[in-house]
Amino acid sequence: MKTKAQIRKRIHLGIRKKIKGTASRPRMSVHRSNKNITCQLIDDVNGVTIAFADAKGISGGKLERATEVGKKLAANAKAQNIENVVFDRAGYLYHGRVKALAEGAREGGLQF
Repeated sequence: MKTKAQIRKRIHLGIRKKIKGTASRPRMSVHRSNKNITCQLIDDVNGVTIAFADAKGISGGKLERATEVGKKLAANAKAQNIENVVFDRAGYLYHGRVKALAEGAREGGLQF
């Protein structure tokens, strides 16, 4: 019997087969835990992280913090002259905090 984490990992590997990040269109990877949510823009060709944002220091509920993380990441991306990204939900369902983060990034000006 597989655990929930093992199932998510398998889904994530299937997603990663299909998408790759480049310097001009990096991969926007999401990581979610019980208390925090983080997001980073990754250039898979060179293997570097271009921008990063997390919910530490942001007050409010989980959904509000996720939205603010998306806006914060979009601001960091704008500073690097990045407007287009590939969204990598990392095996999480596109619902709740992951969806709020994506909508916050769209509000900040990112396109994906």
